Amino acid sequence: MSDLDLDPTQLDRYSRHIIMDDVGPEGQKNLLDAEVLVLGAGGLGAPIIQYLAAAGVGTLGIADDDEVELSNLQRQVIHGDDDVGRKKVDSAADFVAQLNPDVDVEKHELRVTADNIEELIDGYDFVVDGTDNFATRYLVNDACTLAGIPFSHGSIFKFEGQVTTFAGEEDSPCYRCLFPEAPPAGMVPNCATAGVLGVLPGTVGCIQATETVKHIIGKGESLDGSMLFFDALEMEFDRVEIPKNDDCPVCGDDPAIESVHDVEYSASCAIDVDGEASGEPEIEASN
Repeated sequence: MSDLDLDPTQLDRYSRHIIMDDVGPEGQKNLLDAEVLVLGAGGLGAPIIQYLAAAGVGTLGIADDDEVELSNLQRQVIHGDDDVGRKKVDSAADFVAQLNPDVDVEKHELRVTADNIEELIDGYDFVVDGTDNFATRYLVNDACTLAGIPFSHGSIFKFEGQVTTFAGEEDSPCYRCLFPEAPPAGMVPNCATAGVLGVLPGTVGCIQATETVKHIIGKGESLDGSMLFFDALEMEFDRVEIPKNDDCPVCGDDPAIESVHDVEYSASCAIDVDGEASGEPEIEASN
């Protein structure tokens, strides 16, 4: 859209945004002009995609290599019985088309690797990470941090979730400031082995979508520099500061990671001192 003019259908559809002083027609235009990439169309990706589409994010990239399974339907609310066996990117795109025709979906049916992530994220204003394995989280962090693209991180486990935003500013931390390397393989089980409360990814994913919308309209305080922890059993939220680490290997004063090809994106996501490692982590969007 080239100006602030909205057609009558859009004025009606987005009326609850338009009447807000902090959004208004200009904020809605920013949403319609925005390009956001969602990594994973599973438990976290489902509410993220649903609410960003409803908000009118004009271009929504969806990256996922998986198919819909019956066990997904307990929490992955954009898919239904008839979608079992379909590619999640196809099911998600159909859901968005039914929800809001203003949104253009860019489908990326692929496995995210160090060889393709730079091209994948290029051109997007914001990246939302809805994956559930450490290798991809570190890959997303490193690629987005090096490219200066802000992104949201979310993760879930049983009854607990955590969310943060990395704005990519000069004084912003990154994921490696908090966790320089992944825990040993097998220490943290995934949702397929440990289980997850079906409504939990809805809560965490909605917070990620909220952070995305706030970033696009330029309003409010983001989670940049802190992480929000949610305990669904106790119904408690805790916010913990994430200080920028001057010795961080990717965003510190003397970074050891200057390319995603400097890292072995596997169990440890450790820096390859020889600079020869190149892992191929897979999006596992079964949150």
